[in-house]
Amino acid sequence: MSQSGNIHFVGVGGQGVLLASEMTAYALLAAGFDIKKSEVHGMAQRGGSVEAHLRYGSERVYSPLIEPGTVDIQLAFETMEAARYLPYLNRQSKVIVNTQRIMPPAVATGKMAYPDHCLEALTSKKIEVLPVDAYAIAKQLGNIRAANVVLVGALSTFLPLDSEIFEQVIKRRLPAKIQEVNLLAFAAGREQTR
Repeated sequence: MSQSGNIHFVGVGGQGVLLASEMTAYALLAAGFDIKKSEVHGMAQRGGSVEAHLRYGSERVYSPLIEPGTVDIQLAFETMEAARYLPYLNRQSKVIVNTQRIMPPAVATGKMAYPDHCLEALTSKKIEVLPVDAYAIAKQLGNIRAANVVLVGALSTFLPLDSEIFEQVIKRRLPAKIQEVNLLAFAAGREQTR
């Protein structure tokens, strides 16, 4: 039986969105899936929107881009970014969203207000939203930069591969000095969606 899926990673520059998509891609490759991945950096260096498309399948995958309305899982690193990409979602989509709010420049300078009810924009469309306070979990572990791996841990519970594959990717792809905290972050993220 064919297994396939579309994973959409969205967030703000500096949150580790691209590293999270790479780790997921390497794990899927190690499990024998064909994958295609595409990244859009935007104004990432200035806190702008960042997204990555990851498509995988047990059979050949031909395009890296996810069409609007066909995302299976969205991994959102910031609440407003989750709502920004609503057109990519459908009623079967799952959205794992970091509850952290990062103020865009217009909000930080007082020119605009951060929009209320970002997650309600998704739940009102009957989309399943799974909030995770990845920042608080990573802070408790002693390294706030591990928030992205907390989110990868949450994502991993919805993918057709063993957690050990992700753990091997963490050990192979991350520097030795941060492997332990990231393994803990990954395990903590898995606990959030059980």
